[in-house]
Amino acid sequence: MAFHGQKILPAARHMKHFEKILKSSYEYAVFLDTHVAQLRNIYSMARDHGKKMLLHADLIQGLKTDDYAVEYLCQDIKPFGLISTRAGVIQKVKQKGVIAIQRLFLLDTLALEKSYALLEKTQPDYIEVLPGIMPEIITEVYERTRIPILAGGLIRSADDVERALEAGASAVTTSNEALIKQYSSE
Repeated sequence: MAFHGQKILPAARHMKHFEKILKSSYEYAVFLDTHVAQLRNIYSMARDHGKKMLLHADLIQGLKTDDYAVEYLCQDIKPFGLISTRAGVIQKVKQKGVIAIQRLFLLDTLALEKSYALLEKTQPDYIEVLPGIMPEIITEVYERTRIPILAGGLIRSADDVERALEAGASAVTTSNEALIKQYSSE
């Protein structure tokens, strides 16, 4: 099972939140916003605490997300996985043998259709669907692609989490600290 059955992938937006995740029972987590100068320290701390961190490559301040950045991240930082909206990043991440997560913003039918074309090209290991509060779309994307889904964005309640999981999401990404705390003992 994906992420050893962990239903929630807590997403840290700042160091204080990251430090709480380090002390939690979660094995897998996401780091969203960071600065390039913090990366080595963050990943050293994560490894010391037995955490497997996914990194949102597009949200690293001070780093242009191109092939060189992906090489640096995969070879020097060594995250468990990289998240990106960019096709080139996903393809390079896959070449490096790191888990590649294609983030999709599904705003309307046109965005959904463009996303299917993108997914055929990139073939990521996971898809992160945003917003994650659309169970029917989660089901449709999984049935059409057969690529495991992470649901993220606008997840505000345990009901939102459960609906996303019932629709076929492997896990839910959230920075909602109440939900992270609620699911931490599972």
